[in-house]
Amino acid sequence: MKVDVLAIGAHPDDVELGCGGTIAKLISEGKKVAIIDLTQGELGTRGTHETRALEAKNAAEILGISARENLNMKDGFIVNSEDYQLRIIKAVRKYRPEIVFCNAIDDRHPDHAKAAKLASDACFLSGLIKIETEVNGEKQENWRPKQVFHYIQWKNIKPDFVIDITGFLEKKIEACLAYATQFYDPNSTEPMTPIATKDFLESLTYRAQDLGRLSGVDYAEGFTAEKLIALKNFDGIIC
Repeated sequence: MKVDVLAIGAHPDDVELGCGGTIAKLISEGKKVAIIDLTQGELGTRGTHETRALEAKNAAEILGISARENLNMKDGFIVNSEDYQLRIIKAVRKYRPEIVFCNAIDDRHPDHAKAAKLASDACFLSGLIKIETEVNGEKQENWRPKQVFHYIQWKNIKPDFVIDITGFLEKKIEACLAYATQFYDPNSTEPMTPIATKDFLESLTYRAQDLGRLSGVDYAEGFTAEKLIALKNFDGIIC
């Protein structure tokens, strides 16, 4: 299955939080998007890996993505190893995306920055012919995405560009709230965490609104780029 965009997250819910609005918008435009979760989020304070798996499935259905899978890496112990690189390489060669979204380059959770570098390195290595991989006995062809972009998470990293998600913020928040065990619920008896507060839930709106204010739209999501972006023309730029 070839997709236009492959979104990679260290934990189930990373993608929804970081770029859920952008994904919803792309899908509305007819683009195919797949999500790869590196871990099951099994070290999360709230919920279990079983509930996270069900929540991830529900979030995927809300966004309308083409596919979602989990690479079963160890939550909290993501390393840039050959084994983990090859798992991502196989996924990149399977889905053959033009663009990859992955974790923030620096963030509060150490897995995020580690996953960002791991995914970036794997995307490059996936283009090397001499790295041979196979799935179910069938040899895969090499494939390198044209661009790797990093979404923004907990920290307020200055974006290299933003995507206008006006009209899609509600869909993003709906997908995030599919992770019912993880986010604000005044009736929950589980321990409080930084992302389970009311303020964090409200931040999904006011941070998108602030990036929109700076860029002249209602709501936006920010990304950092690994290389200089060239524009063919000025169509689509919001002045």
